[in-house]
Amino acid sequence: MTLLSSLTTFRIGGPCEDLHTPDGTERTIELLKKLENPIVLGGGSNVLASDAGVNAPIIRTAGLNHIDIDGETIRAGCGAGLPECARAAAARGLTGLEWASGIPGSLGGAVVMNAGAYGGEMSQVVTSALIFNGREAVEISSFDFSYRHSVLMEHPSWVVLEVTLKLKWGDPDEIAAKIEQFRKARNEKQPNQPSAGSFFKRPPGHFAAALIDQCGLKGKTEGGAQVSEKHAGFIINRKGATCEDVLRLASLVRETVFKQTGVELEPEVRLLGELQWSF
Repeated sequence: MTLLSSLTTFRIGGPCEDLHTPDGTERTIELLKKLENPIVLGGGSNVLASDAGVNAPIIRTAGLNHIDIDGETIRAGCGAGLPECARAAAARGLTGLEWASGIPGSLGGAVVMNAGAYGGEMSQVVTSALIFNGREAVEISSFDFSYRHSVLMEHPSWVVLEVTLKLKWGDPDEIAAKIEQFRKARNEKQPNQPSAGSFFKRPPGHFAAALIDQCGLKGKTEGGAQVSEKHAGFIINRKGATCEDVLRLASLVRETVFKQTGVELEPEVRLLGELQWSF
């Protein structure tokens, strides 16, 4: 038995009795064909798992972490970490992934949600991906990217297996300077306690963190969960938080912001297990 709290950056979640960690793309395809309704888990950085755990089988993609570089093109497994991809690109003098150097997620998950930071996002660098479409593995090159969205989100049975990125040659010193700049910005502005990253999407015309702060919610707690005092856009696991603590706090934040500002916040975090938002 494995606890999901050990597999997610929130450090929250109950047991998983059926965990698979394949070591290659072909083995992953075999499992996807064999298992019934499996959950695919990458870096676990944008998820909130149930305290009761999950009954479904989980395929963890950590073993699909190859990163191959040919000129300006990177072909990497879905389980490759974004920081590792950014560092590999920088080592070859390739620019375009510096913004991803501090994001603790996997490449596959980043493509699904079109992850981004500091003005960069996956849509700027992804050219194609090998996916499992519920029946077979196929290559796709159209993703319908928009803010924190891709066509993959509309097809839950589709699974990213490998990703092709196209970068550009850059100045190694400038690339290193950007990575250091973003590292410092993250350390100064973002909490270092367990979390799922930015909890809410940016509402049109607003910033979620600013709205939450404006409503006096910075530092608000529910059990062991807290709206970060350092960055109001983060809900953190302050001390022994449960999934229910986070759900209650997220609901309170959303309700308060809507009452005071009329703006509806939409969670960016994915739920694992028998869970649903109460709003």
